[in-house]
Amino acid sequence: MQKIVVDTNVFVSALIQNSFPRKIVYDLLLEKKVVLCLSLPLLYEYIEVLCREKFCKYRDFFLRAESIISFVKKEALMYSPKIKLDVISDKDDNKILELADESNADFIVTGNTNDFTLPQYKNTKILIPRDYWLLFHER
Repeated sequence: MQKIVVDTNVFVSALIQNSFPRKIVYDLLLEKKVVLCLSLPLLYEYIEVLCREKFCKYRDFFLRAESIISFVKKEALMYSPKIKLDVISDKDDNKILELADESNADFIVTGNTNDFTLPQYKNTKILIPRDYWLLFHER
């Protein structure tokens, strides 16, 4: 089964619009068709971002976010990266590469094309949600 690291922006997008991020979260992650890789720093980021007050304008956002966070805590494979990287200009996003490295993830799924400009980090391919969704369904 594929192991993936999901950037926080994918969860946000999944909760506010009907798009590829939503398909990935609801049709792949929640249906356990892929394995989500997680570290404590990334979990803390998920919680902090998904609890931001600015999202209250979206219907049932917090209820659905709470459900996703609960699923992630229960079902994701937890890793403790042992390396510190300085590859991405947004220093906070290096934790995603660190997790991918530690977990030997197959993919990083992110909508952040400004900071994740590499097509791959070591053996982990970096894809936007649309490309990941289409690639997943090609196999």
